[in-house]
Amino acid sequence: QRMLWIDFLRVIIFLTLTGPGIGGNFLLFVKHMHLFVMSPKKKPIDLILIHLAFTNAMTLCTRGFSDVMSAFHFSNFLGNFGCKAIVYLERVARGLSICTTCLLSVVQAITISPRTTFWRKLKPRTAGDVLPCLLIFWIFNFLISSNLLHYITTVYSMNKTEIIPCVRYCYMLPSEQIVMWLFLTLMALRDVIFQILMGWSSGYMALHLYKHHKRVFYLQSSRFANSFNPEIRATRNTLMLMACFLFFYWADFIFSVYVGSTFTTDCTIFIIRLLLAFGYSTLSPFVLLGRDSTCVAPICHWS
Repeated sequence: QRMLWIDFLRVIIFLTLTGPGIGGNFLLFVKHMHLFVMSPKKKPIDLILIHLAFTNAMTLCTRGFSDVMSAFHFSNFLGNFGCKAIVYLERVARGLSICTTCLLSVVQAITISPRTTFWRKLKPRTAGDVLPCLLIFWIFNFLISSNLLHYITTVYSMNKTEIIPCVRYCYMLPSEQIVMWLFLTLMALRDVIFQILMGWSSGYMALHLYKHHKRVFYLQSSRFANSFNPEIRATRNTLMLMACFLFFYWADFIFSVYVGSTFTTDCTIFIIRLLLAFGYSTLSPFVLLGRDSTCVAPICHWS
């Protein structure tokens, strides 16, 4: 009965998060692909958002597929190679989402920085300026997730006593301590570095918009200052996206370290990780879709 309840929770999580998440990322992808294709000037922001929507949808599809296999007791028709590919692509997509979110935040901060500052000189002018960054992100995340290609296998190739009861499709074999901590350290460094950059850029934007609003408030009438509410909403959306990212990814990382170091057999932990894995990829497109249709935020019109 416990396993039936676990399967039921997996199905509920899959239906309530994956469906809307894929739909939201699809809308975000189509919206900015249309802007990117139709605009005579290929804006880097549009390309970044297209890439972010693609990586988030990739995360939901790969993770959702493996959980469908487990919850509905489907046979292992993909085989060992397919299992490795799904888990590997899920990990790569997660890393790409981190890097792309950071790039989005940094580009926004550079965009609103004063024209006389050094950072303004780093502003990408066209979509071609951010393509090398996206390519580096792919190569980097392919490399730091490469250990999965060796240690991931199907549960059907193992003895029944070796596997965790709630895992019925793909399983990560125990690795040597030095290998495990090497790749966990690389993942942790990636998360810390990119989130520090993201935190700096988001904080800078919030501070810049706050100072701008105060200047408007003191120089103009209170009625006129209210017309700048879109700027406040842009700040709120930026901070909301940042808070959403920090919560889901740090919580997921903590649980990943716990599972990887203790090899726990508690299925509740796996259900919590499932929620965390879907959370950011599902919610982020709806935060971004609420922004200005011609840019990530009204602040981009200041450039």
